Amino acid sequence: MQKPVINVNSEIGTLKSVLLKRPGAEIENITPDTMARLLFDDIPYLKNAQLEHDYFAQLLSDHDVEVVYLDDLVEDVFNQSSDLKTAFLQRFLDEAGYGLGTTHNALSEYLESFTNNELITKLYAGIRRNELDFTNDSLHDLAGRDAANPYLLNPLPNAYFTRDPQATIGNGITINRMTYKARQPESLFSEFIIHHHPRFTGKVDIWRNRDNLTRLEGGDQLVLNDHVLAIGVSQRTSSKSVEGLARELFANPSSKFDTIIAVEIPHNHAMMHLDTVFTMINHDQFSVFPGIMDANGQMNIFIMTPGPDNTIKLAHRNNLAATLKEVLGLSEIDVIETGNGDAIIGPREQWNDGSNTLAIAPGEVITYDRNYVSNELLRQHGILVHEIRSSELSRGRGGPRCMSQPLWREDL
Repeated sequence: MQKPVINVNSEIGTLKSVLLKRPGAEIENITPDTMARLLFDDIPYLKNAQLEHDYFAQLLSDHDVEVVYLDDLVEDVFNQSSDLKTAFLQRFLDEAGYGLGTTHNALSEYLESFTNNELITKLYAGIRRNELDFTNDSLHDLAGRDAANPYLLNPLPNAYFTRDPQATIGNGITINRMTYKARQPESLFSEFIIHHHPRFTGKVDIWRNRDNLTRLEGGDQLVLNDHVLAIGVSQRTSSKSVEGLARELFANPSSKFDTIIAVEIPHNHAMMHLDTVFTMINHDQFSVFPGIMDANGQMNIFIMTPGPDNTIKLAHRNNLAATLKEVLGLSEIDVIETGNGDAIIGPREQWNDGSNTLAIAPGEVITYDRNYVSNELLRQHGILVHEIRSSELSRGRGGPRCMSQPLWREDL
Protein backbone atom coordinates (compact mmCIF):
# COMPACT_ATOMS: atom_id res chain seq x y z
CA MET A 1 0.00 0.00 0.00
CA GLN A 2 1.38 3.40 -1.02
CA LYS A 3 2.34 5.67 1.86
CA PRO A 4 0.36 8.94 1.78
CA VAL A 5 2.30 12.09 0.90
CA ILE A 6 0.06 14.30 3.02
CA ASN A 7 -0.79 13.40 6.60
CA VAL A 8 -2.47 15.99 8.83
CA ASN A 9 -4.79 14.41 11.38
CA SER A 10 -4.53 17.07 14.06
CA GLU A 11 -3.45 20.63 14.79
CA ILE A 12 -0.85 19.48 17.32
CA GLY A 13 0.86 16.32 16.07
CA THR A 14 4.64 16.74 15.76
CA LEU A 15 5.24 18.77 12.62
CA LYS A 16 7.55 17.07 10.12
CA SER A 17 7.00 18.91 6.81
CA VAL A 18 5.59 22.35 6.03
CA LEU A 19 4.95 24.55 2.99
CA LEU A 20 6.21 28.16 3.14
CA LYS A 21 6.44 31.12 0.74
CA ARG A 22 9.22 33.60 1.42
CA PRO A 23 8.05 37.21 0.96
CA GLY A 24 9.39 38.66 -2.28
CA ALA A 25 9.20 41.68 -4.57
CA GLU A 26 5.39 41.59 -4.35
CA ILE A 27 5.69 43.19 -0.89
CA GLU A 28 7.46 46.22 -2.33
CA ASN A 29 4.77 46.63 -4.98
CA ILE A 30 2.14 47.68 -2.44
CA THR A 31 1.42 51.42 -2.53
CA PRO A 32 -0.81 53.59 -0.32
CA ASP A 33 -3.33 53.75 -3.17
CA THR A 34 -3.38 49.97 -3.70
CA MET A 35 -3.18 48.82 -0.06
CA ALA A 36 -6.91 48.34 0.42
CA ARG A 37 -7.47 46.34 -2.76
CA LEU A 38 -4.44 44.19 -1.88
CA LEU A 39 -5.86 43.59 1.63
CA PHE A 40 -3.05 45.34 3.52
CA ASP A 41 -3.28 48.03 6.21
CA ASP A 42 0.37 49.02 5.93
CA ILE A 43 3.42 48.43 3.76
CA PRO A 44 5.99 46.00 5.20
CA TYR A 45 9.70 46.67 4.74
CA LEU A 46 10.77 43.77 2.54
CA LYS A 47 14.35 43.38 3.75
CA ASN A 48 13.28 42.97 7.36
CA ALA A 49 10.23 40.88 6.44
CA GLN A 50 12.55 38.43 4.70
CA LEU A 51 14.92 38.35 7.69
CA GLU A 52 11.97 37.63 9.98
CA HIS A 53 10.65 34.93 7.67
CA ASP A 54 14.09 33.34 7.39
CA TYR A 55 14.26 33.23 11.19
CA PHE A 56 10.88 31.47 11.22
CA ALA A 57 12.03 28.94 8.61
CA GLN A 58 15.28 28.31 10.46
CA LEU A 59 13.43 27.74 13.73
CA LEU A 60 11.31 25.12 11.97
CA SER A 61 14.40 23.47 10.47
CA ASP A 62 16.09 23.45 13.87
CA HIS A 63 13.14 21.39 15.13
CA ASP A 64 13.60 18.80 12.36
CA VAL A 65 10.80 20.15 10.18
CA GLU A 66 11.29 19.85 6.43
CA VAL A 67 10.70 23.32 4.96
CA VAL A 68 9.29 23.14 1.44
CA TYR A 69 9.12 26.40 -0.51
CA LEU A 70 6.14 27.04 -2.75
CA ASP A 71 8.25 28.74 -5.45
CA ASP A 72 10.48 25.66 -5.75
CA LEU A 73 7.48 23.37 -6.29
CA VAL A 74 6.09 25.66 -9.00
CA GLU A 75 9.48 25.82 -10.69
CA ASP A 76 9.67 22.02 -10.64
CA VAL A 77 6.31 21.90 -12.44
CA PHE A 78 7.39 24.44 -15.07
CA ASN A 79 10.71 22.62 -15.60
CA GLN A 80 8.86 19.41 -16.44
CA SER A 81 7.25 20.74 -19.58
CA SER A 82 6.97 23.97 -21.52
CA ASP A 83 3.40 22.94 -22.31
CA LEU A 84 2.55 22.90 -18.59
CA LYS A 85 4.05 26.34 -18.16
CA THR A 86 2.13 27.70 -21.14
CA ALA A 87 -1.11 26.14 -19.88
CA PHE A 88 -0.58 27.77 -16.50
CA LEU A 89 0.09 31.18 -18.05
CA GLN A 90 -3.03 30.99 -20.20
CA ARG A 91 -5.16 30.15 -17.13
CA PHE A 92 -3.46 32.89 -15.13
CA LEU A 93 -4.08 35.52 -17.81
CA ASP A 94 -7.61 34.33 -18.48
CA GLU A 95 -8.52 34.63 -14.79
CA ALA A 96 -6.95 38.10 -14.76
CA GLY A 97 -9.36 39.12 -17.55
CA TYR A 98 -6.94 38.80 -20.46
CA GLY A 99 -8.26 35.72 -22.20
CA LEU A 100 -7.87 37.19 -25.67
CA GLY A 101 -6.67 40.38 -27.32
CA THR A 102 -3.58 42.50 -27.70
CA THR A 103 -2.91 42.77 -23.97
CA HIS A 104 -3.10 38.99 -23.66
CA ASN A 105 -0.66 38.58 -26.53
CA ALA A 106 1.76 41.17 -25.20
CA LEU A 107 1.70 39.70 -21.69
CA SER A 108 2.12 36.15 -22.99
CA GLU A 109 5.14 37.09 -25.08
CA TYR A 110 6.66 39.07 -22.20
CA LEU A 111 6.17 36.32 -19.61
CA GLU A 112 7.49 33.59 -21.91
CA SER A 113 10.76 35.57 -22.20
CA PHE A 114 11.73 34.86 -18.57
CA THR A 115 13.50 31.84 -17.17
CA ASN A 116 11.19 29.69 -15.07
CA ASN A 117 12.67 31.01 -11.83
CA GLU A 118 12.34 34.62 -12.99
CA LEU A 119 8.82 33.97 -14.25
CA ILE A 120 7.58 32.80 -10.85
CA THR A 121 9.07 35.87 -9.19
CA LYS A 122 7.38 38.08 -11.79
CA LEU A 123 3.97 36.42 -11.46
CA TYR A 124 3.98 37.09 -7.72
CA ALA A 125 5.50 40.57 -8.06
CA GLY A 126 3.02 41.80 -10.69
CA ILE A 127 3.54 43.64 -13.97
CA ARG A 128 3.38 47.41 -14.24
CA ARG A 129 1.64 49.02 -17.17
CA ASN A 130 4.83 50.83 -18.18
CA GLU A 131 6.82 47.59 -18.43
CA LEU A 132 5.25 46.75 -21.80
CA ASP A 133 5.34 48.92 -24.90
CA PHE A 134 2.57 47.83 -27.24
CA THR A 135 -0.41 49.27 -29.09
CA ASN A 136 -3.62 48.22 -27.39
CA ASP A 137 -6.55 47.98 -29.77
CA SER A 138 -8.92 46.05 -27.48
CA LEU A 139 -11.99 47.91 -26.25
CA HIS A 140 -12.29 45.38 -23.42
CA ASP A 141 -8.79 46.24 -22.22
CA LEU A 142 -9.19 50.00 -22.67
CA ALA A 143 -12.72 50.63 -21.40
CA GLY A 144 -14.03 49.89 -17.96
CA ARG A 145 -10.68 49.10 -16.35
CA ASP A 146 -9.26 51.03 -13.42
CA ALA A 147 -6.89 53.49 -15.08
CA ALA A 148 -5.51 54.51 -11.67
CA ASN A 149 -4.16 51.00 -11.09
CA PRO A 150 -0.49 51.00 -12.13
CA TYR A 151 -0.54 47.25 -12.77
CA LEU A 152 -1.62 45.13 -15.70
CA LEU A 153 -1.17 42.11 -13.42
CA ASN A 154 -1.55 42.88 -9.73
CA PRO A 155 1.09 41.76 -7.23
CA LEU A 156 0.21 38.93 -4.82
CA PRO A 157 1.63 40.21 -1.50
CA ASN A 158 -0.56 37.93 0.65
CA ALA A 159 1.12 34.83 -0.77
CA TYR A 160 3.42 34.38 2.23
CA PHE A 161 0.28 33.31 4.11
CA THR A 162 0.40 29.78 2.69
CA ARG A 163 -2.35 28.54 5.01
CA ASP A 164 -5.19 29.95 2.93
CA PRO A 165 -5.06 28.94 -0.78
CA GLN A 166 -5.27 25.28 0.21
CA ALA A 167 -5.78 23.22 3.36
CA THR A 168 -4.39 19.78 4.17
CA ILE A 169 -6.94 17.56 5.92
CA GLY A 170 -6.11 13.96 6.74
CA ASN A 171 -4.43 12.49 3.64
CA GLY A 172 -6.11 14.97 1.32
CA ILE A 173 -6.42 18.63 0.51
CA THR A 174 -8.88 21.35 -0.40
CA ILE A 175 -7.82 23.73 -3.16
CA ASN A 176 -9.76 26.81 -2.25
CA ARG A 177 -11.75 29.40 -4.12
CA MET A 178 -10.61 32.46 -2.20
CA THR A 179 -12.88 35.36 -1.34
CA TYR A 180 -11.14 38.41 -2.76
CA LYS A 181 -9.81 38.89 -6.28
CA ALA A 182 -6.50 40.02 -4.75
CA ARG A 183 -5.85 36.45 -3.55
CA GLN A 184 -7.69 34.21 -6.00
CA PRO A 185 -4.67 33.56 -8.27
CA GLU A 186 -2.76 32.02 -5.33
CA SER A 187 -4.73 28.77 -5.39
CA LEU A 188 -4.04 28.33 -9.12
CA PHE A 189 -0.41 27.68 -8.12
CA SER A 190 -1.71 25.14 -5.59
CA GLU A 191 -3.83 23.42 -8.23
CA PHE A 192 -0.94 22.98 -10.64
CA ILE A 193 1.37 21.69 -7.89
CA ILE A 194 -1.12 19.09 -6.68
CA HIS A 195 -2.03 17.95 -10.20
CA HIS A 196 1.43 18.05 -11.81
CA HIS A 197 4.27 17.91 -9.27
CA PRO A 198 5.67 14.36 -8.98
CA ARG A 199 5.62 14.62 -5.20
CA PHE A 200 1.82 14.94 -5.23
CA THR A 201 0.26 14.06 -8.57
CA GLY A 202 -2.10 11.10 -8.33
CA LYS A 203 -1.22 10.59 -4.66
CA VAL A 204 -3.53 13.06 -2.88
CA ASP A 205 -7.27 13.04 -2.28
CA ILE A 206 -8.74 16.36 -3.39
CA TRP A 207 -11.68 16.95 -1.08
CA ARG A 208 -12.79 20.16 -2.79
CA ASN A 209 -11.40 22.07 -5.78
CA ARG A 210 -11.19 25.75 -6.63
CA ASP A 211 -13.88 25.52 -9.33
CA ASN A 212 -16.58 25.81 -6.67
CA LEU A 213 -18.44 29.11 -6.65
CA THR A 214 -18.54 29.58 -2.87
CA ARG A 215 -15.66 31.01 -0.85
CA LEU A 216 -13.41 28.90 1.35
CA GLU A 217 -10.00 29.66 2.89
CA GLY A 218 -7.54 27.54 4.84
CA GLY A 219 -7.32 29.84 7.85
CA ASP A 220 -10.87 28.77 8.67
CA GLN A 221 -10.10 25.04 8.47
CA LEU A 222 -8.76 23.42 11.66
CA VAL A 223 -8.14 19.68 12.08
CA LEU A 224 -8.96 18.96 15.73
CA ASN A 225 -8.36 15.22 15.48
CA ASP A 226 -8.52 12.42 12.93
CA HIS A 227 -12.29 12.67 12.52
CA VAL A 228 -13.30 16.16 13.75
CA LEU A 229 -12.85 19.47 11.96
CA ALA A 230 -13.61 23.01 13.10
CA ILE A 231 -14.45 25.43 10.29
CA GLY A 232 -15.10 29.13 10.66
CA VAL A 233 -18.10 30.83 9.10
CA SER A 234 -16.27 34.09 8.62
CA GLN A 235 -15.43 37.03 6.41
CA ARG A 236 -13.54 34.61 4.15
CA THR A 237 -15.51 31.33 4.34
CA SER A 238 -19.22 31.02 3.67
CA SER A 239 -21.75 28.73 5.33
CA LYS A 240 -22.46 27.23 1.88
CA SER A 241 -18.81 26.22 1.55
CA VAL A 242 -18.79 24.64 5.00
CA GLU A 243 -21.91 22.64 4.15
CA GLY A 244 -20.51 21.69 0.74
CA LEU A 245 -17.22 20.48 2.21
CA ALA A 246 -19.10 18.54 4.88
CA ARG A 247 -21.12 16.72 2.21
CA GLU A 248 -17.99 15.87 0.23
CA LEU A 249 -16.08 14.59 3.26
CA PHE A 250 -18.99 12.62 4.67
CA ALA A 251 -19.72 10.97 1.31
CA ASN A 252 -16.12 10.16 0.37
CA PRO A 253 -15.07 6.64 1.45
CA SER A 254 -11.43 7.82 1.68
CA SER A 255 -12.36 10.38 4.34
CA LYS A 256 -12.39 9.51 8.04
CA PHE A 257 -14.04 12.78 9.06
CA ASP A 258 -17.52 12.41 10.51
CA THR A 259 -17.93 15.60 12.58
CA ILE A 260 -17.58 19.25 11.67
CA ILE A 261 -18.19 22.11 14.05
CA ALA A 262 -19.11 25.28 12.18
CA VAL A 263 -18.11 28.27 14.30
CA GLU A 264 -19.56 31.65 13.38
CA ILE A 265 -17.20 34.55 14.08
CA PRO A 266 -17.46 38.31 13.42
CA HIS A 267 -16.98 39.15 9.76
CA ASN A 268 -14.24 41.76 9.86
CA HIS A 269 -10.58 42.26 8.93
CA ALA A 270 -9.30 41.94 12.51
CA MET A 271 -10.88 38.49 12.79
CA MET A 272 -10.87 37.39 9.16
CA HIS A 273 -10.31 33.64 9.79
CA LEU A 274 -11.10 31.26 12.61
CA ASP A 275 -7.39 30.69 13.24
CA THR A 276 -6.87 34.39 13.93
CA VAL A 277 -9.11 34.06 16.98
CA PHE A 278 -8.82 30.39 17.96
CA THR A 279 -6.12 27.72 17.77
CA MET A 280 -5.52 24.31 19.33
CA ILE A 281 -2.19 24.11 21.18
CA ASN A 282 -2.39 20.86 23.15
CA HIS A 283 -4.67 17.88 23.60
CA ASP A 284 -6.90 19.90 25.94
CA GLN A 285 -5.60 23.47 25.60
CA PHE A 286 -6.77 26.20 23.23
CA SER A 287 -6.01 29.86 22.68
CA VAL A 288 -8.98 32.12 21.99
CA PHE A 289 -9.80 35.79 21.59
CA PRO A 290 -12.88 36.42 23.77
CA GLY A 291 -14.10 39.12 21.35
CA ILE A 292 -15.69 36.39 19.21
CA MET A 293 -18.28 35.82 21.95
CA ASP A 294 -21.13 37.99 23.19
CA ALA A 295 -21.31 39.54 26.65
CA ASN A 296 -22.58 36.24 28.05
CA GLY A 297 -19.73 34.24 26.51
CA GLN A 298 -21.99 32.72 23.89
CA MET A 299 -21.73 32.36 20.11
CA ASN A 300 -23.32 30.53 17.18
CA ILE A 301 -21.95 26.99 16.75
CA PHE A 302 -23.35 24.06 14.77
CA ILE A 303 -22.25 20.43 15.07
CA MET A 304 -22.60 18.74 11.67
CA THR A 305 -22.72 14.96 11.31
CA PRO A 306 -23.83 12.62 8.51
CA GLY A 307 -27.54 11.92 8.22
CA PRO A 308 -29.40 9.33 6.13
CA ASP A 309 -29.34 9.57 2.32
CA ASN A 310 -26.42 12.03 2.20
CA THR A 311 -28.18 14.54 4.44
CA ILE A 312 -26.49 16.46 7.24
CA LYS A 313 -27.69 16.55 10.81
CA LEU A 314 -27.29 19.91 12.59
CA ALA A 315 -27.13 20.42 16.33
CA HIS A 316 -26.95 23.98 17.61
CA ARG A 317 -24.64 24.96 20.47
CA ASN A 318 -23.70 28.33 21.96
CA ASN A 319 -20.69 27.62 24.20
CA LEU A 320 -17.31 27.00 22.57
CA ALA A 321 -15.64 25.27 25.53
CA ALA A 322 -18.58 22.95 26.11
CA THR A 323 -18.76 22.09 22.42
CA LEU A 324 -15.07 21.23 22.28
CA LYS A 325 -15.42 18.93 25.27
CA GLU A 326 -18.40 17.27 23.63
CA VAL A 327 -16.89 16.59 20.21
CA LEU A 328 -13.42 15.69 21.48
CA GLY A 329 -14.59 13.57 24.39
CA LEU A 330 -12.73 15.66 26.99
CA SER A 331 -13.81 16.05 30.60
CA GLU A 332 -11.94 19.34 31.05
CA ILE A 333 -10.27 21.86 28.76
CA ASP A 334 -8.03 24.86 29.31
CA VAL A 335 -9.08 27.93 27.29
CA ILE A 336 -6.38 30.62 27.34
CA GLU A 337 -7.59 34.11 26.41
CA THR A 338 -5.55 36.47 24.25
CA GLY A 339 -4.00 39.21 26.39
CA ASN A 340 -5.46 37.49 29.47
CA GLY A 341 -8.85 38.86 28.46
CA ASP A 342 -7.82 42.44 29.26
CA ALA A 343 -10.03 45.03 27.51
CA ILE A 344 -7.01 46.90 26.07
CA ILE A 345 -4.26 44.28 25.84
CA GLY A 346 -6.54 41.59 24.37
CA PRO A 347 -7.68 43.55 21.28
CA ARG A 348 -4.18 44.98 20.77
CA GLU A 349 -2.53 41.56 20.73
CA GLN A 350 -5.42 40.13 18.74
CA TRP A 351 -4.70 42.75 16.02
CA ASN A 352 -1.21 41.26 15.83
CA ASP A 353 -2.42 37.64 15.90
CA GLY A 354 -1.93 36.79 19.54
CA SER A 355 -4.11 33.69 19.10
CA ASN A 356 -2.58 32.61 15.79
CA THR A 357 -0.20 30.04 17.25
CA LEU A 358 1.46 27.28 15.24
CA ALA A 359 1.81 24.06 17.21
CA ILE A 360 4.92 22.08 16.25
CA ALA A 361 4.18 19.39 18.86
CA PRO A 362 1.60 18.95 21.63
CA GLY A 363 2.03 21.86 24.02
CA GLU A 364 4.83 23.46 21.96
CA VAL A 365 4.06 26.48 19.78
CA ILE A 366 5.54 29.26 17.67
CA THR A 367 4.20 32.77 18.25
CA TYR A 368 5.02 36.39 17.42
CA ASP A 369 7.36 38.00 19.97
CA ARG A 370 5.32 41.21 20.10
CA ASN A 371 2.40 39.48 21.86
CA TYR A 372 4.33 39.22 25.09
CA VAL A 373 1.34 39.22 27.47
CA SER A 374 -0.33 36.31 25.67
CA ASN A 375 3.00 34.49 25.35
CA GLU A 376 3.72 34.75 29.06
CA LEU A 377 0.22 33.51 29.81
CA LEU A 378 0.81 30.48 27.58
CA ARG A 379 3.99 29.72 29.52
CA GLN A 380 2.10 30.00 32.81
CA HIS A 381 -0.25 27.34 31.46
CA GLY A 382 2.66 25.01 30.76
CA ILE A 383 3.09 25.68 27.04
CA LEU A 384 6.60 25.74 25.54
CA VAL A 385 6.69 28.97 23.51
CA HIS A 386 9.16 29.80 20.71
CA GLU A 387 8.96 33.46 19.70
CA ILE A 388 9.75 34.77 16.22
CA ARG A 389 10.38 38.34 15.12
CA SER A 390 7.30 40.12 13.87
CA SER A 391 7.70 43.84 13.22
CA GLU A 392 7.14 43.52 9.45
CA LEU A 393 5.46 40.15 8.91
CA SER A 394 2.62 41.11 11.24
CA ARG A 395 1.64 44.05 9.02
CA GLY A 396 -0.08 41.55 6.71
CA ARG A 397 -2.52 40.58 9.52
CA GLY A 398 -1.43 36.98 9.88
CA GLY A 399 0.70 35.02 12.32
CA PRO A 400 2.79 31.81 12.37
CA ARG A 401 -0.16 29.52 11.61
CA CYS A 402 -1.20 31.74 8.72
CA MET A 403 2.32 31.58 7.27
CA SER A 404 2.53 27.78 7.25
CA GLN A 405 0.74 24.88 5.57
CA PRO A 406 1.57 21.56 7.22
CA LEU A 407 2.16 18.71 4.79
CA TRP A 408 2.94 16.05 7.38
CA ARG A 409 2.25 15.75 11.09
CA GLU A 410 2.89 12.66 13.12
CA ASP A 411 -0.33 11.00 14.25
CA LEU A 412 -1.18 11.37 17.90
